[in-house]
Amino acid sequence: EVQLQASGGGLVQAGGSLRLSCAASGFTFDDYVIGWLRQAPGKEREGISCISSSDGITHYADSAKGRFTISSGNAKNTQYLQMNSLKPEDTAVYYCAASYGLVCSGDEYDYWGQGTQVTVSS
Repeated sequence: EVQLQASGGGLVQAGGSLRLSCAASGFTFDDYVIGWLRQAPGKEREGISCISSSDGITHYADSAKGRFTISSGNAKNTQYLQMNSLKPEDTAVYYCAASYGLVCSGDEYDYWGQGTQVTVSS
């Protein structure tokens, strides 16, 4: 069974950092694109970052550029989102997602993790 497990969320003060993890079970991330998305209460879901596991090319939303970094773990079934200089407006449930493919394209994915809450206090 294909599953994604996001973890690493929590409560942090503004300016702090968190590292989110996304672990896959039932498959490895080879030839997949992996994305991180978030949804704050009352707001639409927002794509934050995406990485192509085949070539390592990354994409970031403007809200994440310069502060967030998506990366692959040493294990082929783990991805990370390092979040620095967090702001209260980063507060949201963060999801990792994946689709088989070589190129990041849009925010529609085949597989989704359950989400992890990130709360940034001012």
